[in-house]
Amino acid sequence: MARDLTPGSAHRRGRLRVYLGSAPGVGKTYRMLDEARRRRDRGADVVVGYIECHGRRHTEGMLTGLEVLPRVHRSYRDADFEEMDLDTLLTRRPAVVLVDELAHTNIPGGRNGKRWQDVEELLDAGIDVITTVNIQHLESLNDVVQKITGIPQRETVPDEVVRRADQLELVDMAPQALRRRMAHGNVYKAEKVDAALSNYFRVGNLTALRELALLWVAGRVDEGLRDYRASHDIDRVWETRERVVVALTGGPEGETLIRRAARIADRTAGGDLLAVHITRSDGLAGASSGALAQQRQLVETLGGGYHVVVGDDIPTALLAFARAHDATQLVLGTSRRGRITRFLTGPGIGETTVDASEDIDVHMVTHEFTGRGRLPSLGRRHSPRRTVAGLLAGLVVPSLLTVVLSQFHETVNLTTDALIFQLGVVVVALLGGATSALVASMVASLLLNYFFIPPVHAFTIGETNNIIALVVFAAVALTVSTVVDHANRLTARAARATAEAETLSTLAGSVLRGADALPALLEKSRTAFGMHAVALLERTGGEVLAACDGEGEPEPGQPAETTEVPVGADAVLVLTGRRLPAADQRVLTAFAAHVAAALERDRLAVVAAEVEPIKAADRMRTALLAAVSHDLRTPLAAALASVGSLRSPDVEFSPEDQAELLATADESLVKLTRLVDNLLDMSRLQAGALTLHLAETHLDEILPRALDTLPDPYAPIQPLDLETVPPVLVDPPLLERVLANVITNALRHNAPGAPVLVTASHHAERVELRVIDRGPGIAPEDRDRVFLPFQRLGDTDNTTGVGLGLALSRGLAEAMGGSLEVEDTPGGGTTMLLTLPAAHPAGPHPVGTHPGEAPA
Repeated sequence: MARDLTPGSAHRRGRLRVYLGSAPGVGKTYRMLDEARRRRDRGADVVVGYIECHGRRHTEGMLTGLEVLPRVHRSYRDADFEEMDLDTLLTRRPAVVLVDELAHTNIPGGRNGKRWQDVEELLDAGIDVITTVNIQHLESLNDVVQKITGIPQRETVPDEVVRRADQLELVDMAPQALRRRMAHGNVYKAEKVDAALSNYFRVGNLTALRELALLWVAGRVDEGLRDYRASHDIDRVWETRERVVVALTGGPEGETLIRRAARIADRTAGGDLLAVHITRSDGLAGASSGALAQQRQLVETLGGGYHVVVGDDIPTALLAFARAHDATQLVLGTSRRGRITRFLTGPGIGETTVDASEDIDVHMVTHEFTGRGRLPSLGRRHSPRRTVAGLLAGLVVPSLLTVVLSQFHETVNLTTDALIFQLGVVVVALLGGATSALVASMVASLLLNYFFIPPVHAFTIGETNNIIALVVFAAVALTVSTVVDHANRLTARAARATAEAETLSTLAGSVLRGADALPALLEKSRTAFGMHAVALLERTGGEVLAACDGEGEPEPGQPAETTEVPVGADAVLVLTGRRLPAADQRVLTAFAAHVAAALERDRLAVVAAEVEPIKAADRMRTALLAAVSHDLRTPLAAALASVGSLRSPDVEFSPEDQAELLATADESLVKLTRLVDNLLDMSRLQAGALTLHLAETHLDEILPRALDTLPDPYAPIQPLDLETVPPVLVDPPLLERVLANVITNALRHNAPGAPVLVTASHHAERVELRVIDRGPGIAPEDRDRVFLPFQRLGDTDNTTGVGLGLALSRGLAEAMGGSLEVEDTPGGGTTMLLTLPAAHPAGPHPVGTHPGEAPA
């Protein structure tokens, strides 16, 4: 029953359902067909647009009763291919279309280059589509999968296509279960199973791919949840997954807090651990950079993430960070301030955070440094809020003292009253500085005069001594407050000098440590000065040499400003954020000096790296001269001796002797020619002057030519499956040399009487050729040495050559875009694995592999 989508009908975009596989063979095509049968049974018009069953009988059985659209045939490079008939589908307009392998690359000649583009056309036409794709084919994970499996995936689909799916279902299977399924022949043919299990389908690969799939789908679910909350104006934190944020100050209690937060996160499956350090934007922070670095390392060791956020209001910045990351729990340490300090300075960060946390649970963790009686912080300049508080204290504290002392007027004399007022002025000086102390001393003088100096309740003074006492009180109060404020400032300078010294010490350590010092210096520059971004630019041209961006944006109402500091003669350090005071500019100059040193060291490292190939070439020439002194002389001397004997008029040789001498000369000259060719090719490889002429080449055609060059034309060589793999894109003469060298090496070390096996297989975009011998094998620690020039492991006979064969073979293979590696032969022996690029990655595929599917 086709739907009416004529121009007067209500047109809608089709719905997309994606079955995302964690690995090939987990059953996503089977699940798709099962869903199609269910919809057909409900009366839906279902058509199979394109399905790849790969010979799996259970999957083929699911097609029974479903309408399968005939495929369209296209020719490409003298080969015939089958593709989905998109035009017929758009004309037929079924309700639901099944399209397998979303990431497939179409054969040239169709409407679109990619199958996912075909699917977009079907959706735009109002047709629902059910499709499949494997996690390794998502564009964002392409490089990650290649690092895990060693196999590039050139057939990819943009993540956004899968993210837009109306329904996304993960098809998963445990690695052990998938390997058992393969061993039973339910995924690939029997002849492909061993290669698949030992390569792509290793337990480690499958486990990593499974984790990637689970994390990607979990991220997709998070996106959907955030969109739902945003569309419904839901600001509350939904505790769908535990995310624990631990606040770090750089203090000694940090490791205790991190471990406690990690235990909280581990109590629930999938719990996340985030550590955050709030740095103020008013200059160098008092936190220990060394302690923060150690705490960051601990967080990352426990599987968490570390963040640095700039903010003057620490509780507000901390809660903003927690809500931005949907945190459910917040871990803070109890205050290290003593009771007196808390009384003088009011509620701390922990109390303020708890009051404003709302639906975020806050854990106040006790530690051994709790309440150690730390005095009020004198090492920081007074903030505007603290200055206002000091002025208010200058008015309130003397008034409170007046009320209290009035109750004891009969028992306390004037001297005691003056001393208590003096103490109040000192407390105000500690809190608000000299200005607040001046206000407090003036108010205290007036109150002392009015309430405690006879005649009371009048500003007149009856006795001269009382006048002197009041003047002395005011002078002492002002002097003490001035001294306290001066000590406050000196302490602030000392604290700042300590912070500067520690920061510069850390910088020096970064430079001395060497590797990646420049990024570390830029990150330290950003966090130390509370900036939003730091960049190192060239003076001429403005090219970015290195950059470091922080998290978040500048606070509203605080436009970003740029500070530039010269770095040597060729670069400039640019910091974007707040305006830096003169004191910070001085320290920033020291930062620039360290950055200049790191930049110069990097440049010297580049120069050293450029010199290293020259040194390697010198070592190569030295080794070459030492090695060929015998190996060139031996065949040359044999050839000269044979030819000289034949030309000698004094000796009469029989025809048999003449033939033997000619054969000796010919064999010696062949050895000499092969040795010279190897030396010339190795020299061209070392110099980067090897010219390649890549062409489509069939292995079953190149192998006989390689065997013709072997010293023993009757050597036992057994080729298998060479005709089943697609052609490779190589330089035919160079590949012939590689095969000849590798097979010669296998014959030299093979067990007597055993044939050397040469097999081939095709995996996605590469062709693997294995040369297998049954010799003694190669120890794992020696596998890299066999590819070094002039190495002959186990050989004591110098007549076997200079040891260039495998070294040259690997160099030629890599020059053609392939590789040459050593593997163990099951049952004993050595397998040389030669990997070559397929000429047509999207072309014909043998049984067991197909476009859009991972290698077997």
